[in-house]
Amino acid sequence: MAAGLRKRGRAGPATRAAGLCGQWLRRAWQERRLLLLEPRYTLLVAACLCLAEVGITFWVIHRVAYTEIDWKAYMAQVEGVINGTYDYTQLQGDTGPLVYPAGFVYIFMGLYYATGRGTDIRMAQHIFAMLYLATLLLVFLIYHQTCKVPPFVFFFMCCASYRVHSIFVLRLFNDPVAMALLFLSINLLLARRWGWGCCCFSLAVSVKMSVLLFAPGLLFLLLVQFGFRGALPKLGICAVLQVLLGLPFLLENPIGYLSRSFDLGRQFLFRWTVNWRFLPEALFLHRAFHLALLAAHLTLLFLFALCRWHRTGESILSLLKDPSKRKIISTLFTSNFIGICFSRSLHYQFYVWYFHTLPYLLWAMPARWLTHLLRLLVLGLIELSWNTYPSTSCSSVALHICHAVILLQLWLGPQPFPKSIQHSKKAH
Repeated sequence: MAAGLRKRGRAGPATRAAGLCGQWLRRAWQERRLLLLEPRYTLLVAACLCLAEVGITFWVIHRVAYTEIDWKAYMAQVEGVINGTYDYTQLQGDTGPLVYPAGFVYIFMGLYYATGRGTDIRMAQHIFAMLYLATLLLVFLIYHQTCKVPPFVFFFMCCASYRVHSIFVLRLFNDPVAMALLFLSINLLLARRWGWGCCCFSLAVSVKMSVLLFAPGLLFLLLVQFGFRGALPKLGICAVLQVLLGLPFLLENPIGYLSRSFDLGRQFLFRWTVNWRFLPEALFLHRAFHLALLAAHLTLLFLFALCRWHRTGESILSLLKDPSKRKIISTLFTSNFIGICFSRSLHYQFYVWYFHTLPYLLWAMPARWLTHLLRLLVLGLIELSWNTYPSTSCSSVALHICHAVILLQLWLGPQPFPKSIQHSKKAH
């Protein structure tokens, strides 16, 4: 009798576990449709996609031919520093002079040693594959915290983009390194680690100046969070880090370093442009065209800051007096996207500057007229435009139309700070 009781005792927990497992499976099956639609399942879907991406990136590395573009130039440039040249005007590669800030030099110097002086391309590809997976993880953490985008969209953000996989593991550009640091910075900002977030942001800028497109949004956030005086120490962190990283080069030739690594007037080649192919080359290169784009860029940033990045009925001056919670992501992503729309030229590797932000821009605050199908169509046309090589007038026009649709829905969509959530604890 006692033995029989012991047997039933041993079977009891197993039976209960089996019952709970069965209930969980039935619930998962019943909610299988919600799994792809409810943002609360972001981490579950993200885990599955990251596992799939391990196989996809491995397949791409071993089955698709590597294409040499800038890697050898990067290695030649950092090799010059290793050999003792600290004058930026004397650092050259196969594709031209070194035009990136000092953070780029240090990071790619590490890659230089990790890849046998830049000769082990397969090792470099595996390092960039790990960087790609780390970037995805950082992006998914952002989307999990914002809880705005339905998980089915992430299938298009991950597995469906040939161009992004190519930029990371087949081209080995420095743009992915800068964006990984940028997404790390945003995660720190969401965690209210403002000092560390600014530090990582400055480090991202030190790899590639394009990250400065996020700077207007970050400045706005610092002002509304800390006020003018409180924001100064955070801005000081960004500035001091740039000085410390660039110090060896600044001591050697400060003008040469600043003019090369932060050259805002650098001219782009018309043959590589993705967004302005439909223009005559003379107009594309004309200074007046560049100034017009800059004016449009600054004007739209001002309008968004004035009308969209603060609560309804709030004056812009009150932001300095009452720094409260804001949707961090919408401000930063919109700031960057406006810069993309008015860039003097977009090259193929620049796609990673905003690729991972597109789902948020399209789904977080959608206008009513922009259905799921239309949003997916916009994503598809953008991907098609970036995969058209060489770019054509049609692909460039299609890209601008898609950008215009996103800008329009960002402007006409629901107010990002409705009164019902003004006191919410979440910072999107």
